[in-house]
Amino acid sequence: MARLRSRAALCVAVLLSGVLIAGCGTGAGVSEARKACGFVGEALKISKQAQAATGAEQTRLANNAMATLIRATPFAARATSADGQWNALQTTIGEAQRVPITDLAPSLRRICQVANSASPYL
Repeated sequence: MARLRSRAALCVAVLLSGVLIAGCGTGAGVSEARKACGFVGEALKISKQAQAATGAEQTRLANNAMATLIRATPFAARATSADGQWNALQTTIGEAQRVPITDLAPSLRRICQVANSASPYL
């Protein structure tokens, strides 16, 4: 009987450890995704300003928006490494070099809305 209790206790300990470790990874992913989304939000704001500008100012703002969005890349990569659900964030940010930010804005807003929510699960 004592042997059965010690095995049961061991099983419970292993299961709890797994849950705790899994929870740590998810929290790190969310934290990194939120950091990336801070840059995403700033980039989208600058991009909107660029749309309203003209000439050299428009070019400067568009370049600034792209540079700000690229600064989000390492955070999005770390979020994806910690939790694969953030792959959409990393991939969408990466597409900005081929697709205009204005076309990516709805997707980026939605992903960051999820990241910044109380229950950040895609």
